[in-house]
Amino acid sequence: MTETVISSASKEVVIGFDRPFVVIGERINPSGRRMLAEEMSAGDYSRVEKDARAQIEAGADMLDVNAGLPMADEKKILAEAVKLVQSLTDVPLAIDSSAVEPLAAGLAVYQGKALVNSVNGEDERLESVLPLVKKYGAAVIGMSHDAEGLSPDPEVRFKAAKKIVERAADHGIPACDVVIDPLVFPVGAVADAGRTVLDVTRRVRGELKVNTVCGASNVGFGLPERRSLNAAFIAMMMTAGLTSAIANPLHEEQMNAIKAADAILGHDQQCMAWMTRARAKMKAEKGKN
Repeated sequence: MTETVISSASKEVVIGFDRPFVVIGERINPSGRRMLAEEMSAGDYSRVEKDARAQIEAGADMLDVNAGLPMADEKKILAEAVKLVQSLTDVPLAIDSSAVEPLAAGLAVYQGKALVNSVNGEDERLESVLPLVKKYGAAVIGMSHDAEGLSPDPEVRFKAAKKIVERAADHGIPACDVVIDPLVFPVGAVADAGRTVLDVTRRVRGELKVNTVCGASNVGFGLPERRSLNAAFIAMMMTAGLTSAIANPLHEEQMNAIKAADAILGHDQQCMAWMTRARAKMKAEKGKN
């Protein structure tokens, strides 16, 4: 079974078909977070530090680090953020940018084997990012779209995913180091978005035999009770073969759904993680009384 190993200087996380689900904390990202954006632009990383610690405490297995700030030195900020987060925790990181130079800067200072977020099926993007992935011995997230843009057609998405895996192999990057994102569209905007992404996930696992990741919170965008919807969705995606997600570990509904699905799918040996989480919750509630 395919296993994708990501590491820091002292800790490994394995994303795999028969492994416990891997949660990649999403909160170190200034997109849509005005205060965080302003602070990072000014060189203030106190909120980054707070978010890193909170996500680890909530159960994140990895952290995504993004510094996509308009009119700012993203290259410098991303490298500084990566170094800071690695000084705070030993969990591995996903280095996240839509630009190549910041990715290179983050990889250059990273200690361990990072997960690069991300590449897609566009030729220009493939030929600029994959050499970096190979140079630094990283793994990479492949977004299942190409130059034609985001498609609702599952066949188009699968072809883009296959192209990424094949092109990575051309650069000497094994399939186990490619983690495909099947793309989650909001079900409130696209009626069959849920069925489509489930289908793509099954095909990617069954035919390409690589691991998968998604932005889990996208599915409920714009809808009420979004956290409950996201939690149900991620459990369903796990039954289709999803092995990791970029998500908010502070959302308890979602984390409970992940741990429950791990137990039910047999990925939690003797349900120890489920029982440990339940006992910690009971202890915390008892302490409040």
